[in-house]
Amino acid sequence: MLEVPFVTIRIFPYVAAALMLQALAGCSDKNSADNAAASPQAKVDAAPATTPAADGKLILAFGDSLYAGYGVGPNESFPVKLQAALMKRGISASVVNAGVSGDTSAAGLNRLAFTLEGLPRKPDLAMINLGGNDMLRGIDPAETRANLTEICEELHKRGIPIVLTGMVSAPNMGRNYAERFNPIYAELARKFGAALYPFFLEGVITDRALMQADSIHPNPKGVDIIVGKVAPLVVSKLESK
Repeated sequence: MLEVPFVTIRIFPYVAAALMLQALAGCSDKNSADNAAASPQAKVDAAPATTPAADGKLILAFGDSLYAGYGVGPNESFPVKLQAALMKRGISASVVNAGVSGDTSAAGLNRLAFTLEGLPRKPDLAMINLGGNDMLRGIDPAETRANLTEICEELHKRGIPIVLTGMVSAPNMGRNYAERFNPIYAELARKFGAALYPFFLEGVITDRALMQADSIHPNPKGVDIIVGKVAPLVVSKLESK
């Protein structure tokens, strides 16, 4: 089980960012969770990186602004750079960017089936990065857990392997919130046999040179570092099929 002791989460830029009301939506009031939940056909922030090759792997990157590529160029988002990293490792893969800025876990659950049905075929892997906006909005972790569980259950039912890229609670949310929120991803990973990268912004959020001015989203250099850490996990999960 992932242990994230409250006193050891030294992510001070995250504290400041979490206190900024304009950042609570994760990036976008236009793409608020309420709007996304009302419309399962909400547009993702970027198109698939490429058209999947018939003999290549198809990976779904399903999440919020951290996958969508908020604040970076079209070719600098996590899915695009992950695809390039996999290619360098000799893996022909297409990573579909299904990130929506501002999405909560509820909004993600609402659009999951629509997203899967819009793919050219069943993906070889689904990567999930949701929950950060839940935390910033102060949503009850029990609700986040329930929504992420339903997402994982749907993917499991369809026979789609899962990689979870987790989040941790900002310290200003309080110890009780952190103790309820932080274990969610590790527990779901165990339950569904998913690969887990415990904290998507690990090693990046504490370095201002790797973050955008909002202190929430990585800049292109930060994305590169995250991709370098996550890509081996993705490769391992693909090879374990």
